[in-house]
Amino acid sequence: MSLVDKIFGDYSKKEVKKVEKIADKIIALDEKISVLSDEELRGKTDEFKNRLKNGETLEDILVEAYAVLREASFRVLGMKHYKVQLIGGIVLHQGRIAEMKTGEGKTLVATLPTYLNGLTGKGSHVITVNDYLAERDRNQMNKVYEFLGLTSGVILQGMEPGERRDNYNCDITYGTNSEFGFDYLRDNMVQSMEEKVQRGLNFCVIDEVDSILIDEARTPLIISGAGKQVSKLYNIADYFVKGLREEEDFTIDEKAKVCLLTEQGVEKAEKYYKIENYSDLENFDIQHYTFQALKANYVMRREKDYIIKEGKVFIVDEFTGRVMDGRRFSDGLHEAIEAKEGVKIEGQNQTMATITYQNFFKMYNKMSGMTGTGYSEEKEFRDIYDVDVVVIPTNKPIARIDRDDIVYQTEYEKFNAVVKDIIETNKKGQPVLVGTSSVEKSETLSFMLKREGITHQVLNAKHHAKEAEIVARAGQKGAVTIATNMAGRGTDIILGEGVKKLGGLKVIGTDRHDSVRIDNQLRGRSGRQGDVGESVFYVSLEDEIVQLHAPEKYKNLIEKYEGEEDKPVNENFAKKVARIAQSNVEVDNLEARKNLIKFDNVINRQREVIYSQRDRILEGIDGYDQLIQMADGVIETSVIKHLDDSVYDYNEEEYTKVLNKMIEYFQNMFLLNLDVDIKDLKNMAREDVIEEYKKEFLKSVDEKKEILGEGFNDLVKNVMLKVVDSNWINHLDRMENLKQYIVLRSYKQQDPVSSYQLEGSELFFETIDNIKFDIVKYFSNIRIKNE
Repeated sequence: MSLVDKIFGDYSKKEVKKVEKIADKIIALDEKISVLSDEELRGKTDEFKNRLKNGETLEDILVEAYAVLREASFRVLGMKHYKVQLIGGIVLHQGRIAEMKTGEGKTLVATLPTYLNGLTGKGSHVITVNDYLAERDRNQMNKVYEFLGLTSGVILQGMEPGERRDNYNCDITYGTNSEFGFDYLRDNMVQSMEEKVQRGLNFCVIDEVDSILIDEARTPLIISGAGKQVSKLYNIADYFVKGLREEEDFTIDEKAKVCLLTEQGVEKAEKYYKIENYSDLENFDIQHYTFQALKANYVMRREKDYIIKEGKVFIVDEFTGRVMDGRRFSDGLHEAIEAKEGVKIEGQNQTMATITYQNFFKMYNKMSGMTGTGYSEEKEFRDIYDVDVVVIPTNKPIARIDRDDIVYQTEYEKFNAVVKDIIETNKKGQPVLVGTSSVEKSETLSFMLKREGITHQVLNAKHHAKEAEIVARAGQKGAVTIATNMAGRGTDIILGEGVKKLGGLKVIGTDRHDSVRIDNQLRGRSGRQGDVGESVFYVSLEDEIVQLHAPEKYKNLIEKYEGEEDKPVNENFAKKVARIAQSNVEVDNLEARKNLIKFDNVINRQREVIYSQRDRILEGIDGYDQLIQMADGVIETSVIKHLDDSVYDYNEEEYTKVLNKMIEYFQNMFLLNLDVDIKDLKNMAREDVIEEYKKEFLKSVDEKKEILGEGFNDLVKNVMLKVVDSNWINHLDRMENLKQYIVLRSYKQQDPVSSYQLEGSELFFETIDNIKFDIVKYFSNIRIKNE
């Protein structure tokens, strides 16, 4: 055990001991609560609500509320929470992350804090990784909530806004991370408060919290609308990079997953695109399209990072092996891949709203989560989300045997050994679950097993429709199941009859994943609730993780080593190499995630300003005062722009030209004319000119207000929303271009985020000024007929 594990293990034990005392009090109420009639038990919900209204806190009623929920669960489902499940439920209510092993009943645990927090009437959310799990869990647990008088709902893809609103208005709402996130973004694009579907972000329990808050955190949620036409440069750049040679024309940084042109490559680019200096800012678009074309062709791999289905490119989630429906690679990479694969390049949409999962979930008043493997990311959870991880003991001791890695010289030898192991295990009837790191490798292994006549099931991004059914059957006698990464599958593998005597489910990993958590999730599919089981990982010295991330001293030993063919490598260094490489890549990935949130934090602060302003508009601010206040600033700035201090040194002819230019500007922009002769205007102080234009604007506003009456505020609201939304969309586009430019400009420099923050702030202040200017301009140009 490492020093970190020891320290963290001690921390969790201390925290569990504190919470255990509360769990004991809940169990002690069992006798008292169990004698209540159904009606009396149901009546406890109203009692709790009244106690909260009268000043008690959730902590005051927790023990009794958990005891009531526990009894209701037993009466309705025949399941009474174990002590360790109560401990997990308490940890969740405290706004922390509970690590609970696979098969420990996390779905039941979630009912405890969701019931308690649902009593407030402010909403309690349960976040799952897919629609199937959200609907399954809600339908199963709704019986308990309904028995106790609380309502529950579920948010699913394709639901209409009205149906979504009804489900969000329930005491407890289940749904996926993406649906909750997208609804938040859509709510900040509506034209009236009544159109919003969410009612605030009060409390949430996130299932598979590490998968959602860490693995998926690298891909932001984006709502797009029809934007720019597809640029021909995607195909032009694709044709260019396909003719380049590695090392001579470009280099690949496998760790950073980028390709960069060499000096020779830049010369070829200048010749190909017919430009003088590839690095000039004016050629930024060419740099950007070339950069993405290089990445699409030489870094992104079909069957691993994406698949082609029905003539379209679909992202494969590297952590779960699932297709990420509705998601596209950002920054033009998706379009570059479409050009590479020769499929139709979908319209290049314009970003209308975007947010990362990190910043979305941090908006909840209280956030908690459950996972089978969270302690390894404890530091990241603390640093980014300000939550700790508490390891909850298993209900029964783990009986699974986790064997040492078996290492081979080549990947070919490794897969042959895996097939032999599967055949030998299958002969006994012992079920086997084989984990692969990509669609490509799962298909290769499937082909090898077919040649050996081994009946098996394949679960990957191409065959995911019957996911739950395939996983559920994986524990039956003689079953062989090949699956890409098992993170967040959400379905327990139940052992078939007689399987325990055969040794339980055997898990075989064919690669070490970039993250040790994903490996542990695969292991955790075996040995649930004290069942027997076995796990082993096969590794080769040719594996990508070893080649890219092992230290140089190990690589040198690998090159020297020549083992016997089809025999495992026995040296100690070989058994360590994958673990060390794994540790190195986890450090790199952590830095990448931290970098992402640093970039998004810049946008997040800006988004908070825009969305809060938007809500003020929707809630019905005094449009008249707001408009006059904005106009005062815009008019003052516009006059000063024309009549700066230097104009007072001009001769009469030059000064007259400046004044005429100003008069023309105010006429064209704001339809404002001063009732002042040019001669008199020459003799007026700048402050007086400003005041005269303010009076003219005020006069035009008062005329519109008199004609419209009560409809005046609606007009102001509509103008403001239109202007805020269009400027925000343009701002997001500019910020994305800025980020791409800075990343390209400062590749391998220490801190591109500082540049982004500084230049992004300037862009945002410019956008705020544009919003004020456009609101005044649009309103000035509105003409209203008396009828």
